[in-house]
Amino acid sequence: MVFKSLTTRVIILTISLLAFGISVYTYLNLKREQTQLINAARESTELLLNTIERSIYSSMRIGNTEDTRAILEMVGQNTKLAGVRIFHPHGTILKSSIPGEVGGLLNPSDYQLFLQGKKEGVFAQDGLGEVLVMQKPIYNDEPCHVCHGGKSRIIGILDVNYSLQETRRRMWEATRLFILSTVAIVCFLAITISLVMFKFVKKPLTHLTEKMALVEQGDLSVRMQPFGKDEVGRLMSSFDSMVERLDNAKRELEQLHFQQMERADRLASVGEMAAGIAHEIKNPLTGIAAAITIIKDDFTPADPRTEIVNEVLEQVKRLDKTVNDLLFFGKPTPPEPTYADLNALLKKTLMFASQHRGVKSIEKRLELQENLPPVYVDGKQIQQVLLNLILNAVQAMPAGGLLTITSQLVEQAGKQWVRVSIADTGQGIPPLILGKIFTPFFTTKAQGTGLGLAICHKLVTQHQGTIAVTSEDGRGTVFTVSLPADQLPCGPDNDQPTNPIPIEKEHP
Repeated sequence: MVFKSLTTRVIILTISLLAFGISVYTYLNLKREQTQLINAARESTELLLNTIERSIYSSMRIGNTEDTRAILEMVGQNTKLAGVRIFHPHGTILKSSIPGEVGGLLNPSDYQLFLQGKKEGVFAQDGLGEVLVMQKPIYNDEPCHVCHGGKSRIIGILDVNYSLQETRRRMWEATRLFILSTVAIVCFLAITISLVMFKFVKKPLTHLTEKMALVEQGDLSVRMQPFGKDEVGRLMSSFDSMVERLDNAKRELEQLHFQQMERADRLASVGEMAAGIAHEIKNPLTGIAAAITIIKDDFTPADPRTEIVNEVLEQVKRLDKTVNDLLFFGKPTPPEPTYADLNALLKKTLMFASQHRGVKSIEKRLELQENLPPVYVDGKQIQQVLLNLILNAVQAMPAGGLLTITSQLVEQAGKQWVRVSIADTGQGIPPLILGKIFTPFFTTKAQGTGLGLAICHKLVTQHQGTIAVTSEDGRGTVFTVSLPADQLPCGPDNDQPTNPIPIEKEHP
């Protein structure tokens, strides 16, 4: 669980990188310090070697061997020297700061160094630890011929053993100091980075997470106080802004939902009341119409009362239509679907609509696609929709115009649809009204009920279809009805589908 925390991972990664970098830097400095100490020991040994050589050169040149021995013993008292000696090329010790070595054989490691032709080396000696051995040949110069003759080129080798115990001790102290410094620096940085991360990152993010959990539970009153003006502070400010917008949107949605529910409840109540009233009014209207018809038969066509009676009958018919609309909207009749040819329904509906007195001054144009697949609908209800839309188009062109009715097969969302468009060239519908025309009881007509398009929308929807409208102010309106295409089933009386166009099955 610890490593699932982003802050913990960042802290561990940062400290690891710092520890690695500081360790590498410390290691390089330590190696440099060790090299410097070894070089210092080498320089001291070389300086001592040259000093001893010059000191004994004068004594050896005059053959004073006692002075040479005394010089070696005096120099050998230095605690850093493990031994100073002069040995013969054959390995015999001629002079030494340690009297007991004279005449004996040289240490094998020192003699091997001479045989290999090297001038220095580091060896471990019993009781002395590591020793830096430096050797320098003593050449047989002309003054030395008096004692050593002129045959040998080298008369001896000066051998100095410099103890590295002090150097190693200083190296260990330097190493310990570097290690302790590295650990201290890494611990200090780790604590500092952890405190900074927890204070400026972990704490704000935890606070933000807790507030987000409250918002997730539905509490949109949550607000945060930004800790600063950095990225986390800006994130908190953005969070507050987002929650405030969500809170406002929630309130607006709740208010809108309440209004819609209230309106739907009112509409349901009005619909039930209207259906009840319409049912009560329909029977008296039928009686009134029958009585007026009988009275009309008693008048001659020339009687001025005939015109009044005809107007009364016209108003009774209008009231009857309104009552029928209210009854249908309050309790629609369930559809009785069958396979129907939409082109045939359009031609039949247009023939009925042509009997309307306003259609005679309007040019009618049919643009029907041949071989349309059938639609599985209630023919009477769809005919009612088409008739309503055609009459609305006619009423939108009181001074005449062009009525265009088209049908076509379209494909949308992987399904095939039979689409009918009814277009007029009237004044069009203003944009503010266009979104309300399918709302029940909304109408702009003086004698309308506002139920015609609402009923059309309900009928098309219960047939799994869609109805849409587009309008340009001053240029006309187009109503589009789309119904799912289907195929006639194969049966005893219909071996093959009459529709040659392959379509996708889509039953409502």
